Amino acid sequence: MSEKTAQNVEEQQAQEELLVPLNTYLAAGVHIGMRFRVKYMTKFIYKIRPNRICVFDVQKIDERLRVAAKFLANYDPADILVVGRKPNSHKPVVKFAKATGARAIYGRFLPGTLTNPYQEVYLEPKVVFITDIMADRQALDEAVRSNIPVVALCDSFNYPANIDLVVPCNNKGRRALALIYWILAREYLKAKGVIKGDAEFKYSVDDFMMPPQTQ
Repeated sequence: MSEKTAQNVEEQQAQEELLVPLNTYLAAGVHIGMRFRVKYMTKFIYKIRPNRICVFDVQKIDERLRVAAKFLANYDPADILVVGRKPNSHKPVVKFAKATGARAIYGRFLPGTLTNPYQEVYLEPKVVFITDIMADRQALDEAVRSNIPVVALCDSFNYPANIDLVVPCNNKGRRALALIYWILAREYLKAKGVIKGDAEFKYSVDDFMMPPQTQ
C-alpha cells in the first residue's frame, strides 16, 4: 500500500467515526468562523482563509460535541437550561428542549431568572447551555453568580471566560445551529439510554432549523 493510499484510508476512517458525515458538517457551515479570533480559540482552528475567515477543525468540533453530550447526560433533563437569544437559535433551542425534556429560554432572558428567587420566572437549573456568550451575556453572568456550570457554543472571536465547556463552531448560522442542536439532542438521549441508536431518534435536522428570514 502506497503512502498516499494509506493516508486516504486513514482520512476515510476518521470521517466514518464522525457523529455525522463530513459533508453534512461542511454543508451546514459549522466549521466557518469569523475574521477575528482570540488566542484561546486558535487551538480549534484548522486554517485561516486568504480573506481572513477562520475555519474550524471539524474533527475537533465533533470531539467537543461528544464531550458536551456526555457531560450534559450527567444531568436529568429538568436540570438543564438551554438558552438562545438570537433569532436563528430560537427553534433549535426549543426543539432540543422538546426532544430531551430540558428547559428552554429563547429571546430575551429576564434579569433575575437565575438569581432572584422572588421572581415569578426564577429557575434553579444545575447546568446552563448557552448559544452565544455575547448575545446570552445575561444568562452567563447569572449562571456564574449562582455557581452553575456553563456549556457554550463559541465562535472564533468569543473569549470563553467563565465557560466550563467550550464547543467551537459557527454559533450564528441557522443551518449550523440546527445541526449542532440536533446532534446534541440525539447524543444526549443515547447517553441517557433513552434511545439505543441513531435510527430511534425521530427528529430530522430540518425540524431544528429556523426558516429563512424574509424582508
